[in-house]
Amino acid sequence: VQLVESGGGLVQAGGSLRLSCAASGFTLDFYALGWFRSAAGEERERVSCISSRGGGGSTYYSDSAKGRFTISRDNAKNTAYLQMNSLKPEDTAVYYCAIDPSDYSCSGDYSDPDYWGQGTQVTVSS
Repeated sequence: VQLVESGGGLVQAGGSLRLSCAASGFTLDFYALGWFRSAAGEERERVSCISSRGGGGSTYYSDSAKGRFTISRDNAKNTAYLQMNSLKPEDTAVYYCAIDPSDYSCSGDYSDPDYWGQGTQVTVSS
């Protein structure tokens, strides 16, 4: 099982980035997938989640992400995405994608590090 994030970088406030999460070793849409971020001195935050295909592919967003971020999944590419628009300096963080192998509905605790990617840095300048 492997998850690899990409697409991070440096962007000015108001700009956009699209993060990718490429999965290998399993079928991505069989599980729910979450996007998380960790900023210096702050608790890890789940910014978005998409439930499994069997769970209807429902999407969820944190209040901070709602209206600006969009989660999606390309089953043919076994890849998930996080489109981030109208970025703010407070969005600066390392972003991770993760699955919880017991979770299909975005209700898992995502506590097993074996099911996390390595992260991609997003830096938003003011």
